[in-house]
Amino acid sequence: MIKSEVEKFDESIIRDRIFSARGFQVMLDRDLAELYGVETKVLNQAVKRNKDRFPEKFCFLLNNREMQNLKSQFVTSSWGGKRKNSTAFTELGVAMLAGVLKSETAVKISIMIIEAFVAMRKFIQANGQIFQRLDRVELKQIETDKKIDQVFEIMESKNSVPDQGIFFEGQVFDAYKFVSDIFRRAENAIVIVDNYVDDTVLFHLTKIKKGVHVRIVTKSISDQFRLDLKKFQEQYFTIEVKETKDIHDRFIIIDGDIVYHFGASLKDLGRKLFGFTKMDKSGFRLMEKIK
Repeated sequence: MIKSEVEKFDESIIRDRIFSARGFQVMLDRDLAELYGVETKVLNQAVKRNKDRFPEKFCFLLNNREMQNLKSQFVTSSWGGKRKNSTAFTELGVAMLAGVLKSETAVKISIMIIEAFVAMRKFIQANGQIFQRLDRVELKQIETDKKIDQVFEIMESKNSVPDQGIFFEGQVFDAYKFVSDIFRRAENAIVIVDNYVDDTVLFHLTKIKKGVHVRIVTKSISDQFRLDLKKFQEQYFTIEVKETKDIHDRFIIIDGDIVYHFGASLKDLGRKLFGFTKMDKSGFRLMEKIK
């Protein structure tokens, strides 16, 4: 089982650990603790210390009947023997955990977990009638056949990206997902203009389409980012990096003709209020300036 090594994380591990309880899609405290790389009691103690941040719609202790129903949702023997009643965390609870645990790993893994929640919810909403005729075993068979992954890809390709807007302080996941959606739209090239890049931008780039050329334009390359970049390129693909001190603002250019102007660096998304604006037909002129 992979714990805190985010770069090796497998989304199927998350989907297999999302269950239904009290009308919510939830994950158990012990499963979340394992993914975060901490002990279950450490996770629950952090929640107790911040009780006011976790109302019932964020997390709740399962009763005996709910534990038995949850056990029936497992189609393998992975449940094991007797288990102490677990705390179940909804999507909102997972988002709050990232802030309470206060670690970079917790934030990144929480983002991946919430993405799985969102994708699962969209899939269920779009296929409600089908699910009325499928039991849990049939659903697992569909997952095994990769059919759910195909539906996810279709849904993602149809997602619309707003032309302008504002993200407020604390909207870490919303801002993160917005940038990921922009990157996924690229068919040929992505240019990232940001004077303060770190491994956050590399994490985004693991989700782009194969064959897309990536260029990063930044003021300077730190030793840490140079190391992160080397490790990334050993596993994924080559990224062109250009240093320049002539650009102040932050931009993402998609396929040379779609430009997004950002008020915050990618590494700071959601930490403070910032705005973004799409600048159609400005990409060519900006590309020439960068060259």
